[in-house]
Amino acid sequence: MNKNPVIPFVLIMVFGIGLMFFLSFKGLGDAKEVAKDKGGTSTAKTETVASANPEDIYKSTCIGCHGDQYQGVVGPSLHGVGKKFTKDQIKGFITKGKGNMPPGLVPEAQADAMAAWVSKIQ
Repeated sequence: MNKNPVIPFVLIMVFGIGLMFFLSFKGLGDAKEVAKDKGGTSTAKTETVASANPEDIYKSTCIGCHGDQYQGVVGPSLHGVGKKFTKDQIKGFITKGKGNMPPGLVPEAQADAMAAWVSKIQ
């Protein structure tokens, strides 16, 4: 009895293609639910950041570029920034960005507190 060894591979291929189409259509159906869920969580995150203190904001948005010890990694060091710039200039950097720093990382409501905090870093 000679059996064709290709038949199991063809069956696996057909099953895989069928499963791929099924999961694709399932994903399209779930896209609205995923979008709805993401919309609700981003508002809560924004409210949390808006009510956070400057050090918490630094840990969540600034630490990647300025380092955990304010030493500067991609961005400049923050040590002694208060001696080089006024609080208003620092607030401008925080809200409008400067160089590689993008604007809007800190909410407008927290910009003054963040500028005062950064100016005190020695």
